[in-house]
Amino acid sequence: MPVSKLDTAYRSLVLSKFFTKGWGKPENLKKLFEFRKVVSERETCFQLVSQDYEVTITKEISSSDGLLLEGQFVSPFDQYLPGLLPQVSKTAYFQVLLPKKWQSDHYKPVCLHLAGTGDHFFFRRRNLMAKPLLKETGIGAILLENPFYGMRKPKDQVWSCLHNVSDIFVMGGCLILESLVLFHWCKRNGLGPFGVTGISMGGHMASLAATNWPEPIVLVPCLSWSTASAVFTRGVMSAAINWELLEEQYFSDESYSKEIRHMVKIIENQDTCYEAGQHFAKNYPESLEHVSKLTADNIKSSTNNANASEEKKSDPKAAEKNSSGDAQVNEDKENWNVAKKDKTAEENANNESKSNDKAKNSGPSLDFISELGMNSIKKLAKSKMKMTNYWKNGDVKQKNDENDTKDAKSRMKEKQALQFMCGIMDECTHLTNFSVPVDTDLIIAVTARDDAYVPRDGLTDIRDIWRGAEVRYLNAGHVGAYLLHQKVFRTAIADAFNRMRSKYYANEEKLKRNSSVPE
Repeated sequence: MPVSKLDTAYRSLVLSKFFTKGWGKPENLKKLFEFRKVVSERETCFQLVSQDYEVTITKEISSSDGLLLEGQFVSPFDQYLPGLLPQVSKTAYFQVLLPKKWQSDHYKPVCLHLAGTGDHFFFRRRNLMAKPLLKETGIGAILLENPFYGMRKPKDQVWSCLHNVSDIFVMGGCLILESLVLFHWCKRNGLGPFGVTGISMGGHMASLAATNWPEPIVLVPCLSWSTASAVFTRGVMSAAINWELLEEQYFSDESYSKEIRHMVKIIENQDTCYEAGQHFAKNYPESLEHVSKLTADNIKSSTNNANASEEKKSDPKAAEKNSSGDAQVNEDKENWNVAKKDKTAEENANNESKSNDKAKNSGPSLDFISELGMNSIKKLAKSKMKMTNYWKNGDVKQKNDENDTKDAKSRMKEKQALQFMCGIMDECTHLTNFSVPVDTDLIIAVTARDDAYVPRDGLTDIRDIWRGAEVRYLNAGHVGAYLLHQKVFRTAIADAFNRMRSKYYANEEKLKRNSSVPE
């Protein structure tokens, strides 16, 4: 799979680091893996949230765009795994955008929009997705604030950089249960049918949330795939992880290697995971140009099959629709300008635009991918200079032998840490570990062909997990797709809801029309 140059360029601008405190406590990981077995089964997960779960509406605003509601509730996640969720994250905040008047009394579609990495508060999703979608199609929207983000962000957390690997599993568990709360609230208020969508990490969280609703539900995951393991071990995001710290923790506490490791299963090719991850760690930043070849060499047969089936499975009409013209780009730029203005107002309202945070997080506001820090780059360059001096100063063989031994041990530790990351990510995020949505015909995934953040080579195709799902391809990378193809994402949502309407609501509309005809 080719790598987007725009993805590469954007990566060089962001220097923040993920998982700066490590894996998370071993006992917390154990609890999360056991809880995953509960939330991954629709029957057991659905019972965790009552249909009359308490939700409070705190504000109601009527405007030309529609009716905007703001609300909150206590996350049910804390009820089942107390102590894992920071105090500030325990209250879930959301917004609802509805039309002033529905076109139908029995068909009131609402789509839940989950946030991608770095998408704090509501302004981006509201202005780039929810408002245009409501205007274009009449589909309402729910915007849920992620745990660890916006009003739910711990004070000591730097912007979007989660402290522990376990935090991303806590986030996923919260969003699964909180989505059920919101769907129940919608149903009590006469809204439906429902859909769920998201971009990047939000797309994968949307996929997990959709698996636990016991009725047909629209699902449109954008710029995500079948597992998050490749994102953190093979994609460019792997360069934003402190692997030295993770390796040190993994080998200093036997709980990780002797207990937790046996609780997880690597679903995808672990050798591919290691080799690609190793190349990123050792050859940053040149690794971007080489990772496609490195991955393809390890998974030649599966990659060839995937490439052969991609064009066969994709809808040529959908592909034609996905090409972005000047009109679409101009429209998305206009939405971005609105979002930028709205962002300032919303951040001021929530007292989140603090000067010390700005100093720590200088760089693009679109920070859903974080990068390798300057200190790490300097350290890497310094180590390479030392190796060069060894060759220049003689004692080549002795130094070589010493380095070979050290390198062998280092590679062994690196491999085990990467495999452990693959294992725990597959355990908690691989779609094969979760229930299949009730109607897979209502799934339309949108993916970028040149995505450097979400590698697909060698991974299970989402259509092989969910038979009947459609995949639409964009000729872009991750960043380019996000910036320029919001219209394509909205079109996919509209198309999926049209399928829902024609499949499950056509008879009701027919009965409605017949009953309105005078005798």
